[in-house]
Amino acid sequence: MTLSFDILGILFAGAAYLVWRLYRYLNFVYGTPLRVLPGPPAPSWVYGNMQEFSNVENTALPDQWFEKFGKHFVDRDFFMGPRLWTLDPRAIHHVLTHSVDYPSPPERREALLQIVGRGLLFVQGEEHRLQRRILNPAFGPAQVRDLTEIFVRKSIELRDVWLALVGQSGTARVNASKDLSRMTLDVIGLAGFGYDFKALTASDEPNELITAFRKLHSAQPAMSSIKMFLRFSFPFLKFMPGGMATTIKKPSEVMQRIGTQIVEEKKTAIRREASEKKLAGVERKDLHGRDLLTLLMKANMAKDIPDQQRLSDAAVIGQIPTLLTAGHETTSTATTWTLYALCKQPTIQQKLREELLSLHTDTPTMDELSALPYLDNVVRETLRLYSPVTMLVREARRDDALPLSESFVDRFGNVHNEIRIARGNKVVLPILALHRSKEIWGKNALEFRPERWEHPPEAITAVPGVWGHLLTFIGGPRACIGYRFALVEFKALLFTLIRAFEFELAVPEEDILVESARLQRPKVRSMPEQGFQLPLLVKPYRTS
Repeated sequence: MTLSFDILGILFAGAAYLVWRLYRYLNFVYGTPLRVLPGPPAPSWVYGNMQEFSNVENTALPDQWFEKFGKHFVDRDFFMGPRLWTLDPRAIHHVLTHSVDYPSPPERREALLQIVGRGLLFVQGEEHRLQRRILNPAFGPAQVRDLTEIFVRKSIELRDVWLALVGQSGTARVNASKDLSRMTLDVIGLAGFGYDFKALTASDEPNELITAFRKLHSAQPAMSSIKMFLRFSFPFLKFMPGGMATTIKKPSEVMQRIGTQIVEEKKTAIRREASEKKLAGVERKDLHGRDLLTLLMKANMAKDIPDQQRLSDAAVIGQIPTLLTAGHETTSTATTWTLYALCKQPTIQQKLREELLSLHTDTPTMDELSALPYLDNVVRETLRLYSPVTMLVREARRDDALPLSESFVDRFGNVHNEIRIARGNKVVLPILALHRSKEIWGKNALEFRPERWEHPPEAITAVPGVWGHLLTFIGGPRACIGYRFALVEFKALLFTLIRAFEFELAVPEEDILVESARLQRPKVRSMPEQGFQLPLLVKPYRTS
């Protein structure tokens, strides 16, 4: 009898705990302070609004919702978790500058850890500040100026690959998306950590490091997939047959092995250099080195920094996949969209070409590229209208109130000067929607007009980005550390390719669609099985 009472007691306690947890969750979902905001109805209690983002042509959906509901609205995450969307620059600035209080959601960070390890993209708080302090000198203007030769050399290599395809026919069809991705992969390998992928000229034999890296990325579900949420909520799922833990085990081991080998080789080279120069040790002022990883390691090995400020070997190795993740597809995607926009507007293409041809060299320096105003306008307009990353999501770690630039009226008719948010609520930073806001950019916000940057609207001064009054490289303590690197590489590519070729779309414009999973990239509607691509016709440009 006593045993049966004990069992009943355990069952009752378990049931009470489940009821309490359910009450807590329902209160989180329906008692959130965000309930005063309007928003789209959730079609599913399990998926919320997330399945609506799985539509391959979804980049306009946030625009439509902002137009319907105003500058602030709430949609629903998996299992109805509330997500705040806001176009208010002051609220966005608050989230970006309080990065410790608003980190990436834990399920996203868990997925990121599998790819980049404890690199700069993953770590938080003091560990992030430490890594950033060590890495900052490697991304300064002087270092990027030294790397410009690599950007230009690889751009010329891509130009020559396309010229060879043209041959005697006078025109060639190329997949710009694929070839630009290969070029930027070569650049980040050489400039990032002195590793030559030879992606532009390689045979069919795949490179072991990049194969492992791509397998890690392909194992990660899209943000609109429920898999990421379930993996975090139920960790045992990762270890089931076919689960993520088994899928990524081998590529993770390859990344670790090659990363360790690269780091050890660089350590040996740095020590040898110090020995040959008869130095007692490396100092922070001694930042001579070709690639970013070497500069980082020299700074980390310097004898004049305290041991507690040094990065561990694991953190150093973690910068290799970090550089690949942050510095590879983003630049190639931006360049792809530039070529697309220039194909649609040949007069802008020709105007840009004339400016580039006014510089009588095939190998410009960083300063020469930076002195071309229309090229700069084209770059800015591309990063506005075709931001590779369309949105970011952050999660509040504490109850908070977001300050606003102007008051708003909630769906009950009450006026608010701030948006109250509860711990665990998510905040979406709508990068692309902000860049396409007609309130900020005017009625022609959806048009590709580089000339708008000659007299930009006053409203953009409130946009809290680290560069160009745009959120492309975000802002605050976690702003993109490599934005100078990306911009100069982007300009070097456009300089070389636009001078050399005339570009046209190889398929009808209406056959190009946008898929926005991790990045906003083009696909061909009639050939979805071929993945991301932008088919272009390239013809060598002949000056009259």
